[in-house]
Amino acid sequence: MLITPAYAQAAAGGDTNSMLMSLLPFALIFVIMYFLILRPQQKKVKDHNELVKNIRRGDTVVTSGGLVGKVTKVVDDDQIEFEISDGVRVRQMRQMISGVRAKGEPAKGEAKDEASAS
Repeated sequence: MLITPAYAQAAAGGDTNSMLMSLLPFALIFVIMYFLILRPQQKKVKDHNELVKNIRRGDTVVTSGGLVGKVTKVVDDDQIEFEISDGVRVRQMRQMISGVRAKGEPAKGEAKDEASAS
């Protein structure tokens, strides 16, 4: 009674353009989250799996717990055996290896100490 027929028709019609514009920020947030969080995480997981797959006997490995040792035996696809001290051998799940250092490669901290000593 108080609303004129012209206003009532405009309100009931619904505009698809305004609905798309209201969903656009959510889509934009998803795209930004994908490129800033999901994609780098997937790349990191892929690189770690490649690193773990290529562990060979003689490599120096660093575990996620901080142990550093030399690989003495690749037991199977899931485990390796490495020596952390003379005569002390430990079996470790491959997925728990956080890094591989080649023979003779100094740690980052050791490389800086050697450069400053020279």
